[in-house]
Amino acid sequence: MKTISLGLIGFGTIGAGVVKLLQENGPLLESRLGAKLHLKRIADIDIATARPVAVDPAILTQNVKDILDDPEIDIVIELMGGYEPARSFIREAIGHKKHVVTANKALLATYGDEIFQEAQAANVNIGFEASVGGTIPIIKTLKESLAANQIQSLMAIMNGTANFILTKMTDEGKPFAMVLKEAQALGYAEADPTFDIEGIDTAHKLAVTLALAYGSRVKLDAIYCEGIADISQEDIEFAREFGYRIKLLALAFQRGDRVEARIHPTMIPFDHLLANVNGNFNAFHIIGNSSGSVFLYGQGAGMMPTASAVVGDIIAISREILKDVALLVPYRSLGEDRMADIPLVAFDDIRTNYYFRFMAADRAGVLSKISGILGENDISIASVIQKGRKKDGAVPLVMITHNAREKDVRIALKRIAELDVVHEKTTVIRIEDERLK
Repeated sequence: MKTISLGLIGFGTIGAGVVKLLQENGPLLESRLGAKLHLKRIADIDIATARPVAVDPAILTQNVKDILDDPEIDIVIELMGGYEPARSFIREAIGHKKHVVTANKALLATYGDEIFQEAQAANVNIGFEASVGGTIPIIKTLKESLAANQIQSLMAIMNGTANFILTKMTDEGKPFAMVLKEAQALGYAEADPTFDIEGIDTAHKLAVTLALAYGSRVKLDAIYCEGIADISQEDIEFAREFGYRIKLLALAFQRGDRVEARIHPTMIPFDHLLANVNGNFNAFHIIGNSSGSVFLYGQGAGMMPTASAVVGDIIAISREILKDVALLVPYRSLGEDRMADIPLVAFDDIRTNYYFRFMAADRAGVLSKISGILGENDISIASVIQKGRKKDGAVPLVMITHNAREKDVRIALKRIAELDVVHEKTTVIRIEDERLK
């Protein structure tokens, strides 16, 4: 029976999960593959600390060259994360004609173009299912199962930490700071949670996903990104009154020959599939022009769910090795030589519905002043709620709008902020609700 040798770079949580899965499911994997997967080397800076899985100390090394320069190793698994030296290690592995499996979404979102181009030139495979959605097979779904479709829209919860926080705030009425500490205590959030709560992690994942959905490159910094740190309990309660839940969503819509891509807190109706994805789960709602609605749901992170995706890629690449073929399926829907830049819709030009919460003086004429400015900027009001007096005399004035343009909204809110009857910065949350279109 043929043996396929593996080299693992990074023996942290996910790396340990991959080793555990290879050990526990070894006979099952062997029977499905018709070959033996042999983990020949593990490289990590720290090879002394005990892991939740036992390995032969002889396969541990602090020198990555022991993997990259070994001609017997067929697949390099990069699970160290970050940009460097991960980028250099992957490029060197490609240079040695080794296939690569990685979960490094930040690296692929930033340097994916060069990595995929070099891999194609070397005729080696890159597996990256674990980079987006953890155990959810979104990568394979987009580039294989839905390959016959023009993707009309993609709405997704891509960050379990942010989703956990918003779920707790919504269901238990806890403030953001308290839930963030709870998420950190449970290991759902890092000590520095910036990437998660500011939407940066989601932006990395959306950049990778857009290339698959539309067969084109996308510049990471062209995607509008807004986090959840300013979501208040007050806004969650008002959302509930309007029949909405707030989620941090990654959104992509086909707009003719362009794509609209954005990440921000979003109000969605209670009956939307994504509204009922709670805790640290991820989900993807995709609409193809022939498939119709497709919904994928599951664990978006964690040791074993992510390890499952990594080992799935190892098996897929191993099957090609056994058949002595490579690149049967392009990395990103199209061959790298046919990739082009995605022309994104300018954020100022997007059109959607809006939730506004003004803290306004409690006196006659305030509503007419605010609504007048909105009307002058082509923003029509669908619903209004005004209640809850505050000590300084200001009350929350809450509005839901019909479809409006982002640029018009910003112009109007700047003028409203200059009114002496408005006491605080206006809260703005975008809404995705087909009933308002």
